[in-house]
Amino acid sequence: MIGFDPTDEQALIQDTVRQFVAKEVRPRSRECDEARALSKDVLGQAHELGLVANGLPEAFGGGGERNAVTSCLIAEELAWGDLSLALGILSPSLLGVPVMDFGSQAQQQELLPSLCGDSFEPGCLAVLEPRYDHDPARLATTASREGDEWVLEGRKCLVPWLDGSGPVLVAAREGGASQLFLVPRAAKGLTATPESNLGLGGLPTVELALEGVRIPAEARLGGERGSRLHDLLARGRVAGAAAAVGLARASFELARDYAREREAFGVPIATKQAIAFKLADMAIEIDAARLLTWEAAFALDQGEDATRKARLAFDKARRTALQASDGAVQVLGGHGYIRDYLPEMHLRNAGGFQNFEALCLL
Repeated sequence: MIGFDPTDEQALIQDTVRQFVAKEVRPRSRECDEARALSKDVLGQAHELGLVANGLPEAFGGGGERNAVTSCLIAEELAWGDLSLALGILSPSLLGVPVMDFGSQAQQQELLPSLCGDSFEPGCLAVLEPRYDHDPARLATTASREGDEWVLEGRKCLVPWLDGSGPVLVAAREGGASQLFLVPRAAKGLTATPESNLGLGGLPTVELALEGVRIPAEARLGGERGSRLHDLLARGRVAGAAAAVGLARASFELARDYAREREAFGVPIATKQAIAFKLADMAIEIDAARLLTWEAAFALDQGEDATRKARLAFDKARRTALQASDGAVQVLGGHGYIRDYLPEMHLRNAGGFQNFEALCLL
């Protein structure tokens, strides 16, 4: 018989993260959105739980327990609390996962220990470009070799930009393929302009301009071997799908609980057929998106090419997040439209999944 229940260890991790999120993350969601900044206290507490470091190699201070399905369970719980904080908490993976998978030994020794240290250190990955025809396989940002240096030219957008000292990992076209380059934040010619987005109010993002940015030849991730952006995008889509499921679940639960308490004509509105059917449809779609996400994550754990499954899971999950958050606004009626309640923020955040590209990795 096929089993869909987490293992005992995964259930324990899921329960631990759920308790942390309920106590520390969900109560700060509106505060972070209004302040346009993430809580450093929450980021520090999450780091102590080892939500990213546990998946990094033991040789560099991590737990060595990398598992895509477990990471999906964590991402869903975090996004159930708040999407901005979830992406901030998981941001070290934006540097850690690519360096772990493709980095040279020297790059791993230089960068991975800081992500497993005593304090929170974010990661930064720049893939998305401000173009209507953006395609990760045909990037407009270029890297050209000049002697012992690479010269980078181009623009990036929706780049997470939390306070930290680590480099930004920039995807650029080199020799007909997409490669990743480690660029110091203080590099000459690199300009970061803060963005103001409809959603993700708590997560600082920037638009990057790279104008003649020069970096050493060894700054290409993986050295002469290079890296495979294609593989990272599959992991990013599965992680994004898990986060979208978490957001959708949060919207559904808020709508369900409100419908049980709100009365009209002397009975809870949850007993009204239109509301009951809407809630049932939301629950069905969320479960379907979760199963697709788990299937893609399992394929990653088995070492399979999960490109198709990751794409299907992400497309399904992001549509479900948008439908569920919009449904929650409708169920709450006038209350769903005002900022005293969370559904309007969920709806703004869910809209961003149409543009996200590797905002978290697993």
